[in-house]
Amino acid sequence: MVGPSLEAALEELPLVAILRGLQPAEAAQVASTLVDVGFRIVEVPLNSPSPFDSLAALVEAVGERAVVGAGTVLAAADAHRVAQVGGSLVVAPNTDLEVARACAESSLAWVPGVLTPTEAFSALTSGARALKLFPAGASSPEFLSALNTVLPTGTPILAVGGISPDALSTWWAAGARGFGVGGALYRPGRSIEELRHRAEQFVAAARSLDEPGHVS
Repeated sequence: MVGPSLEAALEELPLVAILRGLQPAEAAQVASTLVDVGFRIVEVPLNSPSPFDSLAALVEAVGERAVVGAGTVLAAADAHRVAQVGGSLVVAPNTDLEVARACAESSLAWVPGVLTPTEAFSALTSGARALKLFPAGASSPEFLSALNTVLPTGTPILAVGGISPDALSTWWAAGARGFGVGGALYRPGRSIEELRHRAEQFVAAARSLDEPGHVS
């Protein structure tokens, strides 16, 4: 089963659904709802219940239409396991070079967390396909704008942590080219109807970023 590349998915819609707390039994319905609305990247953090069962269900449900991966990947063995169940993306809150090597060995897109220029350059040197500015809520668009002046041109940076639909345009103007959205989108116990409504708000905000009048 071959889905889109990370780069193609971000180009189509620069949003990553972070499904922390997802249960395997609801994984297919949640993922299908998000992808039907327009999301093209979904991840289940490994500190969720039975995350690899959920990951396998996500791959089965939307793997041909979306990039499916795991978040909070802190160990090389877990990165390899992501590949074994069909995932193609590994996201982490940190920059761990053992995880980087495991991703290279298993042909996984690696998106590590960074919060300093040193971490950003270390991640890029070690094969990161994109950078996760985390926690974005503890940083600022001004910091990202400054960081972008020294990073290689075209480095994709995802703002993650405390992101709401209203915040997308400010981060986009500062140079973010993707957004990880968690609790503002999905929480365990929310109905599918509410999930769809929240997803539609994020998708509308993201699609408006390319409209005339927005800084990009």
